[in-house]
Amino acid sequence: MGQGLSCRVQEKHGLFTAVQFGDLKLVKSLLERDPSLVQQTTYDRNSALHIAAANGQIEIVSLLLEDQSVNPDALNRHKKTPLMLAAIYGKISCVEKLIEARANILMFDSLNGRTCLHYAAYYGHSDCLATILYAARTSHVAASWGFSRFVNIRDGKGATPLHLAARQGRPQCVHLLLDSGALVCASTGRNGFAGSTPLHLAARGGSMDCIRELLAWGADRLQRDASGRIPYLVALKHNNEGCAALLNPSSAEPLVWPSPLKFISELNQDAKALLEQALMEANREREKTILKGTGYTVQSPSHQDTGSTDDTISEESETELCCICFDQVCTIEVQGCGHQMCAQCTLALCCHNKPNPTTSSQTAPVCPFCRSNIVQLVVAKVKAKVNASDHDLDLDLDLYSSTKVQKLRKPWNLSEGSSSFKGLSGVPSFGKMVGRGSGRISVDNECINKT
Repeated sequence: MGQGLSCRVQEKHGLFTAVQFGDLKLVKSLLERDPSLVQQTTYDRNSALHIAAANGQIEIVSLLLEDQSVNPDALNRHKKTPLMLAAIYGKISCVEKLIEARANILMFDSLNGRTCLHYAAYYGHSDCLATILYAARTSHVAASWGFSRFVNIRDGKGATPLHLAARQGRPQCVHLLLDSGALVCASTGRNGFAGSTPLHLAARGGSMDCIRELLAWGADRLQRDASGRIPYLVALKHNNEGCAALLNPSSAEPLVWPSPLKFISELNQDAKALLEQALMEANREREKTILKGTGYTVQSPSHQDTGSTDDTISEESETELCCICFDQVCTIEVQGCGHQMCAQCTLALCCHNKPNPTTSSQTAPVCPFCRSNIVQLVVAKVKAKVNASDHDLDLDLDLYSSTKVQKLRKPWNLSEGSSSFKGLSGVPSFGKMVGRGSGRISVDNECINKT
């Protein structure tokens, strides 16, 4: 009898080792020999599904989930689910498979009182974060719990996923959460960094990329934490001089993404990406002035094309320049009237006043050419003349996806301005405001990094 028990223990540990290293053939063999092994757990109560999800063994995760007796929401010693572990270690395929198997995204662990959304944000796995947010939008969570409530869900210390992403310096996650409705000025609870906003935590961590994102979404530089400190003072205390320069209340206000505007919230993704890029570029120009003399330099956006341009575009291109600033290519079109502007001038119509999140939605701006209300914006389609084998061809270009028009664009100098640009109603104030761990569970060492 003792020999049989010993063999069972060996098979149990053999299963966990096979799962960890992705030996699908051995896992199948062990489970066929003894199906009850699938219910066995380690000392920390990690099941085979926990270990497979944490190590990204998608084939084994799929195999285990085929067994109806396997619970996709099984809890380990700290009440972490396999989905939480997949989110912690950034195993996107396992996250997708577990959600497909109806794993509950609203489960809280006992260690930190966090959900899978908190852990994806904390560890900076933006792909896992996006998948979980999409699941929340399309599942019963949106109907029963509310999507906005889920995005702003708090952990045991009162921190939202946005707080955790800002604290750890995860700008992609910060952007994704803000774009999904995260509250930019939410305060933490009494535990930990009491009363801190995401901006306080980004200032503490020294993440300039996160600070840029938060300020562009309307974060308040004057909001105080429980100790009465504004983010500027927090940055100074932790010797983050570059962050302090951006957060100094005497510095010029950045442009702010006009999220309260209905037509902005309903933008198609291409037009939205163009406008967001223009906004961040404008704020970077502002930063150059602020950071001058501090020893910090503003890096160029990583998404900007720095390579050589395509020589097939003629310098005498028929691509139209914006009739407001006469400096940039028209990339945005007002749906309905069809008038076109560059992304920077479009932002000037929307961002010259900082939105107040406590008020109702602002009135949509009007087209500067025909004075009709702007209810929707799309990416402009323009014609450019292309030289091919000594023949002139007129081709439609999508300015969002094409890098060929970069040759036509001049750098946007915010210190210059344009007479027609300044003539726009409400735009002069715009002129004043412009000048972002992986791990592995081991059978021998199953402790997960504490946060």
